[in-house]
Amino acid sequence: MQQRLGSLKGDLFGGITAAVVSLPVALAFGEASGLGALSGIYGAIAVGFFAAVFGGTKSQISGPTGPMAIAMAAVVTLHADNLAAAFTIVIMAGLLQVLLGLVGIGRFIAFTPYSVISGFMSGIGIIIILLQTLPFMGTPVAEGPVASIRGWADGITDFNASAFAIAAVTLAVGILWPGRLRRYIPPTLAALVAGTMMGVLWLTDVPVIGNVPTGLPAPQLPDLSLGILAQAVTPALTLAMLGSIDSLLTALIADSMTRTQHSANRELVGQGIGNVAAGFLGGLPGAGATMGTVINIRAGGRTPVAGVICAGILLALVLGLAKYVEVIPHACLAGILLKVGWDIIDWRFLTRIMRVQREHLAVMVITLLLTVFIDLVTAVAVGLIAAGMATSRRFERLQMDNVVSVPILDEVFFRGDYKLEADDHSAHVGMVILRGVFTVASSHKLISTISKDITEHDVVIFDFSDTAYMDDSASLVVEELIDTAIAENTQCVVMGLFDQPAITLRALNALQQIPEDHFADDIDGAREIAGRLLGLNPTDTA
Repeated sequence: MQQRLGSLKGDLFGGITAAVVSLPVALAFGEASGLGALSGIYGAIAVGFFAAVFGGTKSQISGPTGPMAIAMAAVVTLHADNLAAAFTIVIMAGLLQVLLGLVGIGRFIAFTPYSVISGFMSGIGIIIILLQTLPFMGTPVAEGPVASIRGWADGITDFNASAFAIAAVTLAVGILWPGRLRRYIPPTLAALVAGTMMGVLWLTDVPVIGNVPTGLPAPQLPDLSLGILAQAVTPALTLAMLGSIDSLLTALIADSMTRTQHSANRELVGQGIGNVAAGFLGGLPGAGATMGTVINIRAGGRTPVAGVICAGILLALVLGLAKYVEVIPHACLAGILLKVGWDIIDWRFLTRIMRVQREHLAVMVITLLLTVFIDLVTAVAVGLIAAGMATSRRFERLQMDNVVSVPILDEVFFRGDYKLEADDHSAHVGMVILRGVFTVASSHKLISTISKDITEHDVVIFDFSDTAYMDDSASLVVEELIDTAIAENTQCVVMGLFDQPAITLRALNALQQIPEDHFADDIDGAREIAGRLLGLNPTDTA
């Protein structure tokens, strides 16, 4: 009983603290997405509640995040002519997440290479910073990072000193807020209060959020026309994948802090249900929020109750305090987001850039540049392809180190069991030893490395005794090597073929040209077959 009360107390403190942190961030992300500040709060409520109830990470706090806000901004700008179409995409993205969880894709998303994640997250951070440079100067936010850069000249021309002062103070408070006070008032909340009070009491000539409706939002019915649904697939898949990756990475952080194990597939189902609800409520889609999750855990939150409390507090704020949101200056939110963008950048990776392997560095840079200057889908897709190519190169080297192709002196191999030629240095038999794992990564190299060696002997033995795994590509390369040997009148013997390599090779019929009496279990059997193929006579009958 006492343990349960202690857990409830920790969840209460964690939920309250996470709500205080989530409020300004949700408002800022709502503005950045183009849907409005209140949509950020609605998203935090819907995703936060349903992901906590149905998700697979007990201590995770969910809500609007940087990647999802930027992706939604692209949806609003490029893929939706009206709000109904935009929220149809959000609902479809949530349904796709549920589907990913139900079919068990969750655990595979966690295999995304860190170089891709790092480049993507740093790119998102840079985009957030670039988008907020114009509101920082008092001018409207531009549609995309490139447009923001192009708008700097106009921003300087139309420079609003009051907005700049509010944004600068907000940013300074967020950065310099004393550590001893962070336990009681989070830096983002302190920054929000400071920037808002400056706009209310002193610098009143700055753009503000303006009229915000109170109460529960009117349901947003999706547009189910075939044209809209067809156009929604690509952006919805983007939102689903980004939200899934973002959530599962945050879940891994939560696991490391609480020494627990999350359920990846259940987490995707919970996040998907939350995003479906967000779409119906007109809210910003969300994911597992790293900052809110870490703060919740540090405050004692350990169960989904903390996430429910966080969502409940935000709902109460919307129902009773929406009018106080109207006076928040855009410049204040720009200052908060500038700090958020800076924190999202993966400085841990960037500070070690000189020590990172060249292949991984190239993948990170490619992903980062494509994220900032092209789009998020292209960045992730190309990043994964580049990472796969880099990994394949490394696998090629590792796998080829396990290949041995050697000639065997007749007098050593046959050990006096057969009558041999007078030449002491003859080597009629060669052996190809394949140890470990062989995949598509080493397939091409196997051909170029071994094909010449195997044609220099009368008999070649393929030794699979220590082969642990062989994929389809490597199996077909073995068939090609056998074809090459046979074309040059080299007889082939297969030795030690068992388990998975045997299943794959036989399933693909890759050994169809090898007679059944050319298979041996061990070296003694292979020696006997080789002697027979060479027409050697045993010494005891010579």
